[in-house]
Amino acid sequence: MGFLGSVRVRIAVRYFSSKSNPIAMKYLNVAEKNDAAKNIASLLSRGNSTRREGLSHYNKIYEFDATVFGHPARMVMTSVSGHLLNYEFSSAFKSWQSCSPIALFDAPIYKNCPQDYQNIKRTLEREIRSCQGLIIWTDCDREGENIGFEIIKVCTDIKPNIPVYRAKFSEITTASVFRALNNLGQPNRNISDAVDVRQELDLRTGAAFTRLQTLRLQKVFPQKLADKLISYGSCQFPTLGFVVERYQAIQEFVPEPFWRIKMNHRIKDLTVDFSWKRERLFNKNACEAILDVCQENPTATVELVESKPKSKWRPLPLDTVELEKTVSRKLRINAKDTMKVAEKLYTQGYISYPRTETNIFPKELNLAPLVEQQCGDDQWGPFAHRILNDGGPNPRQGRKSDQAHPPIHPTKYINNLTGNDKRIYEYIVRHFLACVSKDALGHETVVHVDIADEKFVAKGLIILERNYLDVYIYDKWNAKEIHEYHNGDTFTPSELSLAESMTSAPRLLTEADLIALMEKHGIGTDATHAEHIDTIKSREYVGLYENIYFVPGTLGMGLVEGYNNIGLEVSLAKPNLRADFENDLKLICEGRKNAEVVRAEQVEKYKAVFITVMEKIRLIDQTLAHRLEDQPQQIVEEELRNQDAFKPVLKCPKCGNDMIIRNRKNGTGKYLSCVGYPNCKHVVWLPLIIENIDVLDEHCENCGPNVKKLKMKFRQNPFPGEPNPNILCIGGCDSAVLETLNVATASIRRSINANNNQNVNGTAAPNQQNLNNWLNHENQNPRHNDNNNQNRPRNDNNTNMQPFGTHNGQDNFRDNRFFNGGGDDDNNRRDDGGDGGGIGLPNGRNNNGNRRDRSFLGSNVNNINNRNVLPPPNRNSFNGNAGGSGDDNVVCNCNNEAILLTVKKEGPNKGRKFYKCQVGSTNGGCDFFQWALENATNPNTTTRPNLNSTSAGPSTNLKCNCDLPAAQRRVTKAGPNTGREFFCCPKPIGEGCNFFKWADEANDNMNNYYNGGDDDNNDDDDGNNSHWNGGNTSRWNGGTGSGWSKKKNNTKKRKTKSSNNKAKSKNNGKLMSVKNKTARKCGICGQEGHIRTKCPNS
Repeated sequence: MGFLGSVRVRIAVRYFSSKSNPIAMKYLNVAEKNDAAKNIASLLSRGNSTRREGLSHYNKIYEFDATVFGHPARMVMTSVSGHLLNYEFSSAFKSWQSCSPIALFDAPIYKNCPQDYQNIKRTLEREIRSCQGLIIWTDCDREGENIGFEIIKVCTDIKPNIPVYRAKFSEITTASVFRALNNLGQPNRNISDAVDVRQELDLRTGAAFTRLQTLRLQKVFPQKLADKLISYGSCQFPTLGFVVERYQAIQEFVPEPFWRIKMNHRIKDLTVDFSWKRERLFNKNACEAILDVCQENPTATVELVESKPKSKWRPLPLDTVELEKTVSRKLRINAKDTMKVAEKLYTQGYISYPRTETNIFPKELNLAPLVEQQCGDDQWGPFAHRILNDGGPNPRQGRKSDQAHPPIHPTKYINNLTGNDKRIYEYIVRHFLACVSKDALGHETVVHVDIADEKFVAKGLIILERNYLDVYIYDKWNAKEIHEYHNGDTFTPSELSLAESMTSAPRLLTEADLIALMEKHGIGTDATHAEHIDTIKSREYVGLYENIYFVPGTLGMGLVEGYNNIGLEVSLAKPNLRADFENDLKLICEGRKNAEVVRAEQVEKYKAVFITVMEKIRLIDQTLAHRLEDQPQQIVEEELRNQDAFKPVLKCPKCGNDMIIRNRKNGTGKYLSCVGYPNCKHVVWLPLIIENIDVLDEHCENCGPNVKKLKMKFRQNPFPGEPNPNILCIGGCDSAVLETLNVATASIRRSINANNNQNVNGTAAPNQQNLNNWLNHENQNPRHNDNNNQNRPRNDNNTNMQPFGTHNGQDNFRDNRFFNGGGDDDNNRRDDGGDGGGIGLPNGRNNNGNRRDRSFLGSNVNNINNRNVLPPPNRNSFNGNAGGSGDDNVVCNCNNEAILLTVKKEGPNKGRKFYKCQVGSTNGGCDFFQWALENATNPNTTTRPNLNSTSAGPSTNLKCNCDLPAAQRRVTKAGPNTGREFFCCPKPIGEGCNFFKWADEANDNMNNYYNGGDDDNNDDDDGNNSHWNGGNTSRWNGGTGSGWSKKKNNTKKRKTKSSNNKAKSKNNGKLMSVKNKTARKCGICGQEGHIRTKCPNS
């Protein structure tokens, strides 16, 4: 082929070779604890892994190469420290004083990463970014599966589509971890869901009952329980109930005498005791009569001699419950310490997983190598050799299997352990060797004799082969010698007499007894028994007598007796409720029950019990008073039973959780807050005119069952002619209410229009401060004084007056209609009988020919579901005289009449008059300030209160950068622009854009605007240009601006989005630019619109 041909061949071979060696995949492997991660990495890498630090000091990262799915892979192994995420109540419910305990059954909860585990979480987030797969190596039980899904959530939040695999293993040995890696499967969602349901129920019931008990009993018994945490747990109380029940049985026990016939036969030094088949009689006379008959003819005749082999069974393979019980009984180590040591031995690779319900060794598990490992030990090594030489291990099989882990057994020989580590490891080894060896064998002899038709029996035992007893030192089997008897033999008893005894009370429970009862009744699991027992000890509900026996304390005794006295269908101190729940959890794991259904059923079940307890809780007071020997204090029930405090009002439009009424930090107002905080920070601020709000049980028929009606009491009624307090709905069905209360539709409804903050005129609804200022302004406006309007006839019959969107005269239109700032619009409703205040729709006349009112509202709406939504009556009444000076009626921001003062300090403003709050901010008032304008001398001029440049002006079609109609403000600060009007974003400060434009410059670009003209339908009957109160051209604060010129058919110009957040204006001949600034955020919750000192969540 020549040189070129050979080059082509080499190039093709190299290209093919590069294609056949793909880049190795990189997997993130996560174990449950650092020790497990270290040992697994060491085994999989055969000791060649490299270590580096993670963000958490306690959780290292190990890297090595391995083969996954037949391909080379780079492995990154790290760990968590148990549960990474924990269920928590939202912040609104965390404080014990924040709500009634019953609210916790429905309060929103969420999984959150505790602060101590944030570095572990950040490590996972960092490492997963560079990996193409995730392998879960957590323990293969319920909790481990749930921890695995917590890891999955953290990682998939960063990489949603990353492949996830589950490694299943029961011991940390070379064979086991390689087997797990070669057989990767999928995590089990059902098992994880069962844990989520259990965690949620434990949180809700535990928190609700604990708060109820603690808050109440601390007040009822301040001398004894003032500093006590009186906790409740749905496993904790039944466990306590077992101790109390046994103690009560002992206390109530009455011993009774009984009698039996005692008979024995002695030959030389061996005495054989015979037992009476009747055992005992509680009637002495009857027993004496039988004895007399036997003594008259005392010859005993052997009727039957049975001789049969006898076996003592070797133990079953070891599960968790048996481990806890036997170690507690034989080694005197409590269950909590036992499991702590067992976990340590497991992570070090010395034993298999210690939390298992299985007592059957799987057939595929080769036990011979495990026995062989123990042959070198001085104590049990020879016995291990015997097992191998006698045919190998032959385990006794039980009947339980959790289908997850084999029984507990040693996985590695170790001879340098000390203390409890050594004792528990030795027990596990001896138990394992015993269960795989042979039963002990013996020969039993049973002799049946007759004396005057009374039957007696004696037994003897000869041990032939000890077998497992040689290694299992925790069992005893004693031989019992007996004489040699034959059928038909006769003998005279050495003793034939009457023996008297007394019945004895049951003994107190040991820890082993208590664990056995918990297992029998389904309280907790093998993994949680020790934890529940430790809890009732730490709470001092129980104590230990002689460091062995459980005795209830006075508090524990009183609580159990109190709950039993309530008369619940199923007492909380009984195991039935929890046992049913544990059974449901098993069904969830097996996929036979839906987790959400179980959760809802169990929460409602415990909630019903809780309500009954609250109703009869005085019975617990009485019982505890007896036990504590203390007189209970009388307390006000409402202190603990204010169930209305956290009633949901409606659903949050952002996250779907409930929104509730809360008090502002300074206590001067209310707001709606999402209970999902801090995950959801949505709030709805309510105006300060609201004094009190009660959430009713009745829901709004229009808005649905999730929206409750509110009973609002106002400091000043914004709905004249209606009661105060008033029953209202803020769910969006009555936008007149929303606008009056300054609640934007977008803040309470999920499905809204794009311009949800606008009314039908396109004008933005003002903020809360504007609403208060509106109330203040209307109090000063003689037009809206009840003395002027109370005798005015209403005109409800003009068909031209129907609002836009109505049908057959019925008002069904519920969109925004208020705060138009005095502008005229075709869709505005008419005034409700005010003096010349009717606004006709669609034309500008009403039947009375009254001219259109240019009050602050611009147009007032009547007949909204028979609600007269009008400005409030004038608190500073003019007594029907509209000629009062406006300056005499300036109202501050706290709705008090402002006082007029004069500047006396030397300076440019000396002698100038100004208004301020008569109370003063230092005395609980506001910081109101306003210059008294010198040209405001017209008696018909209404003085507008200081709006601090945030007052709502008339409606225009000028739009801000948020695409909302701009709001008009007036400069009140002393300076060259005092009294000058401007346009800005209508949203509250910090929430909107930085749009700005002077009003007089805006007029140059708009032909039909506030000072530039009227709308198409403005036909004034009086022939005069419209003014605020007629007869002058002054503005709100008495300025000398131009009046209302009449220009027809002019097109209004709209501010476009191309303004790019910058508005240009001329000020003293200079071009001024308003720059876009970043809105200031609260340092606590991160929201805009307020600072940390005024944060409602602080």
